[in-house]
Amino acid sequence: MLQNNPELRSKIDQLWNKFWSGGISNPLTAIEQITYLLFMKRMDEIDQKKLADAEWTGEFYLSKFEGKWIPPEYRNQKNPEQYEVDKSTLRWTEFKRMQAEDMLSHMQSKVFPFLKDMNGAESNFTHHMKNAVFIIPKPALLVEAVKTIDEIFDVMEQDSKEKGQAFQDIQGDVYEYLLSEIASAGKNGQFRTPRHIIKLMAELVQPKLDDEIADPACGSGGFLLGAYQHIITQLALDNAKRNNIELTLTPDEDGFTRTSVAAGLTQNTQTILQNTLHGYDIDSTMVRLGLMNLMMHGIDEPAIDYQDTLSKSYTEEAQYKIIMANPPFTGSIDKGDINESLQLPTTKTELLFVENIYRLLKKGGTAGVIVPQGVLFGSGKAFKQLRQLLVERCDLQAVITLPSGVFKPYAGVSTAILLFTKVWDAKDKVSKPATEHVWFYEMTADGYSLDDKRTKQQGHGDLQDIIAQFHARNPETDSADRTITTERKCFMVPRADIEAEGYDLSLSRYKEEVFEEIEYEAPGVILDKLIATEVGDLPEKDLDKVQSGIVRELLELRGMIG
Repeated sequence: MLQNNPELRSKIDQLWNKFWSGGISNPLTAIEQITYLLFMKRMDEIDQKKLADAEWTGEFYLSKFEGKWIPPEYRNQKNPEQYEVDKSTLRWTEFKRMQAEDMLSHMQSKVFPFLKDMNGAESNFTHHMKNAVFIIPKPALLVEAVKTIDEIFDVMEQDSKEKGQAFQDIQGDVYEYLLSEIASAGKNGQFRTPRHIIKLMAELVQPKLDDEIADPACGSGGFLLGAYQHIITQLALDNAKRNNIELTLTPDEDGFTRTSVAAGLTQNTQTILQNTLHGYDIDSTMVRLGLMNLMMHGIDEPAIDYQDTLSKSYTEEAQYKIIMANPPFTGSIDKGDINESLQLPTTKTELLFVENIYRLLKKGGTAGVIVPQGVLFGSGKAFKQLRQLLVERCDLQAVITLPSGVFKPYAGVSTAILLFTKVWDAKDKVSKPATEHVWFYEMTADGYSLDDKRTKQQGHGDLQDIIAQFHARNPETDSADRTITTERKCFMVPRADIEAEGYDLSLSRYKEEVFEEIEYEAPGVILDKLIATEVGDLPEKDLDKVQSGIVRELLELRGMIG
């Protein structure tokens, strides 16, 4: 979050304003063009760092900007070498020195085509960048945008050094802040998931190396990045422990310890990680944004594809060990397009996605999914069937209700996190329901104000308590008392009670209300304190000389009650 860095927020706002005044007023178009520039800047920085590391360690590294490059449209020409471009001129640090007209021409004809082609003709990235276009129309806008992005990176670097936050995390904050400006966010329920909620879910689901991980509605790739960073952090901590090395990771402002740096991993480990992250989205722009987001965080060839995972054309089943997702909340899909494997009698996407996630999990695989709270108690047939599926065919481990402001400014919808592990396939005969107890937690604060500004508050809200309480949950001790207080916000419910309530999963159905008796001071004492606050040390005999209207009215009120 950037609430504590007004300079960085101001720079980003300046960037937006320059695009707006430069003629690019569609927020989604602007974010895509800004992302291309951020990507170019970051790729140059990453490449320079790898070159420096290779020089220090003596290891071989082939720079992406070394040698010659021929644009694809000239490769089948008679003498293609005459169209060769020196790759070094395609670096951010090189072209930013050009004059405005030359920079725009160079960007349009060489830099952007190279960006689209940089991973090779067969790469997933090149495939999805095929229809991408660079549409910054004016040299002056490009120059100003490049200058402002340099300034943003300078502030990020300074913030990283002064506050100890990982540079990649600050970059993630910047990217999320940019995404938050998309006015069309919320269309089809596509809300950006706050990064601290993603980190919370990663701590609950705990993805590991070798786990096949997916997000069937990945958007800009936030959950995949969250899983990646969680795994890298655990690997770094395990490696330090194994080699008796003291590794100190400073918790971030939400209380999470993360490292985004994968440099210490072996090439084999990095390859395994990259090959086990899979994302899908039905918006081609979001696919491109997701690809670049993960690449800017060190994942060279992300497996993010354009795909409607609810449709008949998507045939994967029982493929993944971990799924983390915040699928679209609203809207519906055409009945004729729904995959035949999905059996719920509905076209509502919020229900079909949960069933689809169950279908995509391997036996023993675990999912963390954000759903609107209506899924927990909806009375329709499909709602009930979905909840019965989660209780009987899965081990439904947790239902965590979130306050309604978590997704502001996009929407004030109340949501919940469902955590479940697949035990029975859809074709299996259930000999015994998989769920024994469900753990409920009522989150009331996530460390940020619940209004549109989402200002950082003191402390971490309930985030760290949720993690501690979830991993320490015990049916024997947590099932007896279902009261919710300011100190205790969780309890467990046996499956039999949930079955008796028609598989209702709303926390309010099971919690016991506690009414705390509060003693207030006598009205006269309260009035005396209010008067003292207004008049300070003025002697009581002089109170009648005070001209303030509020003091006069307080004195009259005190006289009335005696």
